[in-house]
Amino acid sequence: MKNENLYNYILGIADNSLILGQRMGELCGHGPTLETDIACTNISLDLFGQVRSYFQYASKIAGDGRTEDDIAMLRKEREYINVLLVEQPNTDFAYTMARQFLFDVYHLAFLVELQKSADLTLSAIASKSIKEVSYHERFSSDWVKRLGDGTEESNTKMQEAIDALWTYTDELFHQTEADKAMVAEGIGVDVTKLKDSYYRHVSELLEEATLQVPESKYFQKGGKEGIHTEHLGYMLAELQYMQRTYPNMEW
Repeated sequence: MKNENLYNYILGIADNSLILGQRMGELCGHGPTLETDIACTNISLDLFGQVRSYFQYASKIAGDGRTEDDIAMLRKEREYINVLLVEQPNTDFAYTMARQFLFDVYHLAFLVELQKSADLTLSAIASKSIKEVSYHERFSSDWVKRLGDGTEESNTKMQEAIDALWTYTDELFHQTEADKAMVAEGIGVDVTKLKDSYYRHVSELLEEATLQVPESKYFQKGGKEGIHTEHLGYMLAELQYMQRTYPNMEW
């Protein structure tokens, strides 16, 4: 493939939104209130809309007849390169909002920089997505504050969620070979430059929510290289079911 680095770079961005969108979609009909249920489902739809734009572009770059559906549905587990954070399960509502918040802060900062990409298609997708992701970040931030500064039980649950998910945050700022190549060409975002402001923003909000910033220096990685937690395989079994059961089906 002529533009393999660009193709892989796009997959790295899109897979994060694909997997998180699937996780949020699992909440349809299971939210704590009707309004929150609909909000979570809408976030899922926003993310899938972004994924379609990325995969349509990736399909064009591949130039081998693969469609956006093929790229989304017909890869094996080790071929997905999303970060580990987004594949973590909806353990409870605090975990769901904590995971969303920890990704949203990164996602918004990433898209702001991607707007400056020399690749006009990626720049356009970023510009279109920012409004949606700004809402996502505001929504998840509000819930972290409401639960953190709420009852003793809600504070405990949110603290447990932040503590458990913190180990996956550092991977957001790791660079793959495709990432480095695209940064060198002025197409990709140098995520290492987002790290300090990310942790500063997250820490300030956690303190506002009367939550403790985890002190753990141990972080897990591997998702960007296709090495995932056990949770992804189960999710893909559900995500890919229709395409695997009825090959080449089209709507």
